[in-house]
Amino acid sequence: MKIKVLNLQNNSDMCAVCGLENAFGLKSHFYECENDIIVAPCQPLDEHQSYPNRMHGGLISALLDETLGRAIQIKDKNIWAVTGSLEIKFRKPTPLNETIYCVAKIVRENTRGFVACGFIEDEKGNLLASAQGNYVKCPIENIAGDFLSDSKHWFCDTKAKKIQDFDIKNLDLLEQK
Repeated sequence: MKIKVLNLQNNSDMCAVCGLENAFGLKSHFYECENDIIVAPCQPLDEHQSYPNRMHGGLISALLDETLGRAIQIKDKNIWAVTGSLEIKFRKPTPLNETIYCVAKIVRENTRGFVACGFIEDEKGNLLASAQGNYVKCPIENIAGDFLSDSKHWFCDTKAKKIQDFDIKNLDLLEQK
């Protein structure tokens, strides 16, 4: 199903998932889409492997965690969160050197936190991993001090690929929670 892109979220410099200056990072970009869905296209490289030609499970977990946690910023850029718990199901090997899509949405929210679910699929729509996480809302100052107030560490990358929409095959998984 095609979903329209509405906005591009910021990237940091050294995050393992979104850090554009991290030589070993995934360098993922996060696109806010209609229906409060966030999509992070990613192309894991050889340095992200566990066994040959497979993305490391820890990095799959990190990508899912980052995407689920960022879903809250679709509604309010000033709300940040930390992970309380994360449950992941690894369904198929996640390939290297191919584009994958990490997709997430908030399914429940209250004043203190939220629950988000998401998944990773490949370009053919094969479901590679799925996750559900509990997140605690937390002021950014409590997480990173004033580190991200410096635009040198937290910026919107204007070099990100301009994308109009995504064709995501497994969106029904976000509605079942």
